[in-house]
Amino acid sequence: MSSEPDKPFRIAVAGAGLIGKRHVEAVDRCDATVVSAIVDPAPAAKDFAGSIGCDWYASVAEMLGAGSPDGVIIATPNQMHVDNGLECVRAGVPVLVEKPIADSARAAARLVDVAAELKVPVLVGHHRRHNPLIGAARQKISSGAIGDIVAVHAACWLYKPDDYFNVTWRTQPGAGPVFINLIHDIDLLRHLVGEVVSVQAAESSHARNHDVEDTAAIIISFANGALGTISVTDSVVAPWSWELTAAENPAYPETGETCYFIGGTRGSLEIPKGKVWSQGGERSWWQPINQAVYETASRDPLDEQIDHFCRVIAGAEQPAVSGLEGLKSLRVVEAIKASARDGRRVDLT
Repeated sequence: MSSEPDKPFRIAVAGAGLIGKRHVEAVDRCDATVVSAIVDPAPAAKDFAGSIGCDWYASVAEMLGAGSPDGVIIATPNQMHVDNGLECVRAGVPVLVEKPIADSARAAARLVDVAAELKVPVLVGHHRRHNPLIGAARQKISSGAIGDIVAVHAACWLYKPDDYFNVTWRTQPGAGPVFINLIHDIDLLRHLVGEVVSVQAAESSHARNHDVEDTAAIIISFANGALGTISVTDSVVAPWSWELTAAENPAYPETGETCYFIGGTRGSLEIPKGKVWSQGGERSWWQPINQAVYETASRDPLDEQIDHFCRVIAGAEQPAVSGLEGLKSLRVVEAIKASARDGRRVDLT
């Protein structure tokens, strides 16, 4: 379904939690969209819908039965993503599904396959790909500025306060920083460096003693021959994570540090600082290394993502982060968990 040329796209948001409300704000900021409905059975969600002047429904099925919107943003709990997504695509309504696309790769594949069969677009909310910082970094890499990529290091070190874990599911299998946080970093590394062919991982719950990891270390192999190391923890007071370095979400204090290092045969790149290290003449550890910082635009990637969603709904673009892309990133995360559990390397090819 598409809006008339002189009318904004009607976007329903399923899930009125923290991320759902951020999507509502992004839809509201976009001139081409309007929030048509909030879908969430909680009484607080009904009150929220009333406060912003839109319809409220307790379920996706009820919302679709009342008349299909032009698009739906699914920000419900992970285990509901596939069922909610299938209801929408079977009704012919494009969906933007928050990450991860599902709580398992098998479930995600079902949504991806049905959407492909019905030719209904599915986008996944790996919104960091829409950040101008990432667009600029990818352009630098593709231009050959750092040569052939050899090594990668990514850090996701942060400290979640104790009351974060008052929500029980956050201490149980299916949560933990690998699924909740690292999946974003994995998606960006796939976007910047290339496909992942194998992983080897170890994890620990020593710091918090929950039934899920609080720390993990991963060795990652890419199809182009590059090797990477990734370290993730939610139990370290530190400034090196995308949340604290990218100034993407005002809820997190900016540290001005870097969280990704990408090294090539002709230079190295710090992200999100946008700093390139290189040598103008002979490449040697005996020679001085030059540094340059490239400028990037600044815009909330959720706003960029909504603009892109509109173009997909209108048929002007294909999804930049498709359901298949979301599935590939989820498969890497599942491989990391399997490797840590079994103490072996896991191949993804």
